[in-house]
Amino acid sequence: MENVLTAKSELLVYECDGFTIEKNRPDVAVFPRSTEDVQKIVRICNEAGVPFLPRGAGTSLAGGCLPVGGGVMIVLTRMKQILEINLRDRYAVVQPGVVNVWLTQALKGSGYHYAPDPSSQGACTIGGNVATNSGGPHTLKYGVTVNHVLGVEVVLADGRIVQLGGPAEDPLGLDLVGAFVGSEGTLGIVTKVWVRLTRDPQGYRTMLGVFDSVEDATNTISEIIGAGIVPAALEMMDQGIVAALEEAFHFGFPLDAQAVLLIEVDGLEAGLDEQRDRIIDLCHRCGAREVRQAADAAQRQKLWKCRKQAFGAIGRLSPSYCTQDGVVPRTQLPHILRKIYEIGARYDLRVVNVFHAGDGNIHPILLFDERHPDQVTRVLQASHEILEECLACGGSVTGEHGIGVEKIAFMNKMFTPDDLRAMANLRDAFNPRGNLSPEKMLPTSAGCGQEQKPRLQQIRPARRAAL
Repeated sequence: MENVLTAKSELLVYECDGFTIEKNRPDVAVFPRSTEDVQKIVRICNEAGVPFLPRGAGTSLAGGCLPVGGGVMIVLTRMKQILEINLRDRYAVVQPGVVNVWLTQALKGSGYHYAPDPSSQGACTIGGNVATNSGGPHTLKYGVTVNHVLGVEVVLADGRIVQLGGPAEDPLGLDLVGAFVGSEGTLGIVTKVWVRLTRDPQGYRTMLGVFDSVEDATNTISEIIGAGIVPAALEMMDQGIVAALEEAFHFGFPLDAQAVLLIEVDGLEAGLDEQRDRIIDLCHRCGAREVRQAADAAQRQKLWKCRKQAFGAIGRLSPSYCTQDGVVPRTQLPHILRKIYEIGARYDLRVVNVFHAGDGNIHPILLFDERHPDQVTRVLQASHEILEECLACGGSVTGEHGIGVEKIAFMNKMFTPDDLRAMANLRDAFNPRGNLSPEKMLPTSAGCGQEQKPRLQQIRPARRAAL
């Protein structure tokens, strides 16, 4: 059947997302091409009493599309049309399987762009971005996905089709669009998205600060924001990532640098040179060895290419990796990075870092080989400690990757029982039978507020042996 997969060998592709530590095959993978197809699939699943869940490109990094109990996986990648671009009213309408960068390319030369640009934008879908409320390098100035979604069409868990919001700004009533963005497919299956378009800035100033210590680089981040400058992007890469990028792509990075900052300001041409000069001065005051400037659009594109391809270069460092997604106040960045390297050393794991430094969204990357169960165990334990430290700093265990299955144990640590009950009540209002994306986000399937063991202790022995 053209739109259905049932063979075990074919379903292996869908046994996990970017969080490869836990795996489980769906029983069936179905590929709808329209909202009506999704509705039919959902109704059939309800009649048969089987669980079901949506999946996009599978680039999510927290097990958000792991079919925990099997069931039917609804793969939305064939719903890939850009349905409308309305420049006059500044919105576009897309299906969930549209790859993020396709919309960027479709808007080239129009004077507008879609601002959310996750590092995986060449592969991730806008439907997946909606599910996890993705951010990206330009989150610092432009905000995350929820700030750019005007409305969604959704197939609910019972098969009803509803539209929430739409092309109009600030619709009346409850902000149900805000509730759906970031709900990780637990409230409904998004089949159409109205996204806000943003006018292109007049100009850019893009810089690369080179530092001999990670601490100097992280202190620079706080100094820039403290000076009242809000860059469009402020990204950090440590020596491990820089070395991998240089080996893979030959960008001309200094291999002895302990950290580099990719800094960009944009907006009206008037004032950009002044902001650039202030940033360069702050970098030098904080110990930068040098600050390079992109002289033209080609050099700017090259710098951003290196940032966007950072994760692709990690394959040169290790056969497997686990990326975390904590958030800390910017002033705590020096502390959390010291702790990350300390935890990595204690568990005998190499850790490299590339992250959205401007908003304190860290992405430590733990390198290991998942064919060795002992390394898997150490990675999970180290990851748990890193996220615990993020909470101790007054932060969060996720900035854009979501909770999925990986971080359910932390929900009781971040929220009170009353908070979790309110979340469960909302989920139950849209998904009363719990058959849509079961065992995701919230600590228990039947209620909230109970203590839950870390995922490390929940992995079945048989599955561990298979890693």
